[in-house]
Amino acid sequence: LDCPNGELTKKKFIQVYRQFFPNGQAEAFCTHIFRTFDADNSGKIDFKEFLMAINITAKGNPEKKLKWAFKMYDIDSNGSIDRQEMLRIIESIYDLLGATAAQNAPNGAITNRDPNDTPESRTAQIFAVMDEDNNGVITEEEFIRGCMADRVLYQMLTADTSDPER
Repeated sequence: LDCPNGELTKKKFIQVYRQFFPNGQAEAFCTHIFRTFDADNSGKIDFKEFLMAINITAKGNPEKKLKWAFKMYDIDSNGSIDRQEMLRIIESIYDLLGATAAQNAPNGAITNRDPNDTPESRTAQIFAVMDEDNNGVITEEEFIRGCMADRVLYQMLTADTSDPER
């Protein structure tokens, strides 16, 4: 990783992600991650922002990780996640992992993915669990409670493989 001035541009950030996910499309997901890392909205991630984000995502307690993840899902920063925001992030995750490419595989191709597992169906499942008051948006509190109550959701929405403390 070559950042002689101590700042990481979005372009360089995407290049790094592509190395880890060569079979997927990294751009959309990286845009969301980059926005969340770039705390001062400068268009670059400086060393301090990078360390803070890595510290939270790698070593933070489950609630801190979830607050950080919520910021990523809350694309317009209005304090809640609507269905469109959730769908955009879920689609970008599927693209990153190459999941949507599996959907478009030729007939008879062997894939490990359930054809009913779409970003739209996943978004609907998440809202069914998390939107406690059925008002069409997920608040930070609903997001945290929903993830803490469901290990699979926690791991999927935070990209974490550890078990959240209960």
